[in-house]
Amino acid sequence: MLKISDYSRLVEFLKKKNLTIATAESCTGGLIAKLITDVAGSSDVFPGGIVSYSNEMKQKWLNVKEETLINYGAVSEETVCEMLDGIIEETGANIGVAVSGVAGPGGGTKEKSVGTVYIGIIFNGNKIVEKCFFQGSREDVRNSSAEKILEMILDT
Repeated sequence: MLKISDYSRLVEFLKKKNLTIATAESCTGGLIAKLITDVAGSSDVFPGGIVSYSNEMKQKWLNVKEETLINYGAVSEETVCEMLDGIIEETGANIGVAVSGVAGPGGGTKEKSVGTVYIGIIFNGNKIVEKCFFQGSREDVRNSSAEKILEMILDT
């Protein structure tokens, strides 16, 4: 389980480096933004985030192309890449993170089972997107996604 100290490290690191971070979230429903803003002083590094749960909002708020959603689906590397571009464009942050997946308990398919999550980060124009498979309840999948994104940010 994530602790506030995990995200406190992130906020302090971003402050030291004079960097900002913004979030584009789907299946996590704002959890990553919540964890960042739980930290006192996070307003120095977090301009904001967008929860784009529906495809319509992904298109409207993050400029995800309709063709991308039709051809690859919301839970895809291609969609997360466009979410990353969109969050940087909308917020001007130095670092963008995006997540889209199937948290469950329903909604999974043969191709994209429950627990399939695409997680991405963009920094200095470089994108890293990983396809992850998480086990457990809906809450477990969402928490695992938030843990993974923290790991990716700190590694980057």
